[in-house]
Amino acid sequence: RKRSMSKRSASNDPAGKAAKSLKNIDINVDDDDDDDDDKVNDEAFSPKAASRPLEDSVDVEDDDLYRALTTGLTNEGLKDFHTEMELKVEHENRPLWVTPDGHIFLESFSPANKHAHDFLIAIAEPVCRPEHIHEYKLSVYSLYAAVSVGLQTKDIIEYLQRLSKTTVPEDILQFIRLCTLSYAKVKLELKLNRYFVESAYPEILKNLLQDSQIQECRLVTTGNDLDTNTTAENARLVIPREAAATATTDTPATTNEQVPDGIRRLYEKIDCDEEDMEDLKIVSFEVIQNKIELLRKRCQELECPLREEYDFRHDIVLKNLNIELRPNAILRPYQEKSLRKMFGNGRARSGLIVLPCGAGKSLVGVAAACTINKSCLVLCNSNVSVQQWKQQFKMWSTADDSKVRLFTSHDKEEPNDSCVCISTYPMIARPEECNAETTKVMKLLKDREWGLMILDEVHTIPAEQFRKVLTIVRAHTTLGLTATLVREDDKITDLNFLIGPKLYEANWMELQNLGHIAKVQCAEVRCQMTPDFFQT
Repeated sequence: RKRSMSKRSASNDPAGKAAKSLKNIDINVDDDDDDDDDKVNDEAFSPKAASRPLEDSVDVEDDDLYRALTTGLTNEGLKDFHTEMELKVEHENRPLWVTPDGHIFLESFSPANKHAHDFLIAIAEPVCRPEHIHEYKLSVYSLYAAVSVGLQTKDIIEYLQRLSKTTVPEDILQFIRLCTLSYAKVKLELKLNRYFVESAYPEILKNLLQDSQIQECRLVTTGNDLDTNTTAENARLVIPREAAATATTDTPATTNEQVPDGIRRLYEKIDCDEEDMEDLKIVSFEVIQNKIELLRKRCQELECPLREEYDFRHDIVLKNLNIELRPNAILRPYQEKSLRKMFGNGRARSGLIVLPCGAGKSLVGVAAACTINKSCLVLCNSNVSVQQWKQQFKMWSTADDSKVRLFTSHDKEEPNDSCVCISTYPMIARPEECNAETTKVMKLLKDREWGLMILDEVHTIPAEQFRKVLTIVRAHTTLGLTATLVREDDKITDLNFLIGPKLYEANWMELQNLGHIAKVQCAEVRCQMTPDFFQT
């Protein structure tokens, strides 16, 4: 009865994104009488629920409407989920509360806090993280990021059920299944300058190839069958200075409280790298190089976005950069963890790393460049930032002036075959009308391939003027760095497809308590404004 009311109300309210999401979930759950063809189609593509957030927390009215529809709440904001959340027997040792509206609450004082923190960072978006209770929420993009770094649907559900104090609402489990159905299960690989679409799920590739536009992108050589090969277990990729970083720990002092063995085993499984997986049979088809942009666009429209990875260790075309981190460049545990998310399976993933101000984003970027060891392009907002990045590369790596090239309004140094080029978004995205010197350098930047492109303050990329750089520059891997993954125009979610999923996000309060960043003091200063201020 509740589901029927939810479906009718959601259809009458186009602004209720969360209710619409659950409407689609309910349709898939309740249609038990559908024929086999419909069931096959449901498994062939990610549903429309995977194009919207589970719960829209921006619009208060929509949020209240959603809660009223799903839990019988009133506008007073009182929450009563006891009918859908049955308390488990050993709830004292479990750290999570999972509510029907997609929010997850973590008890930071729980003995299993550390075991649950990394898992939540992987699957959910942080909302508020004060001292004792941390709030997260599930979204389509957070689940996409989770499966992109190796978590499978069954693993996400199992971890969530094991860590939750109560039974996990069925609508939440269904939402997870729908959103992770095809996300991150198809990859775009660049091998020896040939592009391949790969997957361990043959049915997904066969369904994609039924689309006429995807067929146009395929390079057919001998027959129409998918190529099959087995991926051997990768040798573990050692991030520069990783051993030194892992010698320290950012974990608080151990507690005497008992952590259940089941939760501990799950945590150890989460912490394993993808290269520890068994050999997989991979099916693939080759793609025409000049059809790559069309392929990406069409896969997004089919709600099966491509995960892009770079097998840099076997790239014999791009010259090695031949730089490494200096002995004094010691990665902190959270920096090393963020890089492991980027290089978890021995390849370089494109995506976002979010670290607070002063946490060492530049060192993470330099370490990524040293790991890939190919030509690198760094883009930032201003000429001041360009000089700062140059200093960071010279401070933390063995790169000298012959390796670091600048392209600004004042410095127009031509990039060579193997270098780190640092520039600004306006310089790359500027119109074609410019002087001969600038035009020459721009041509050199555009006519070559880059192993890595680092985007500083990546939250500025969704702007119409700046997002042009993603089509101007050809890079195997794109790493976005920021401390503030927010925008006022709601375009921040564009980064999930422009760059890639969020690979890692650190908690600034935790880093502050551990002494990694300065302690913050917040003060409110009230100022009496003149009438002219309110008129403008």
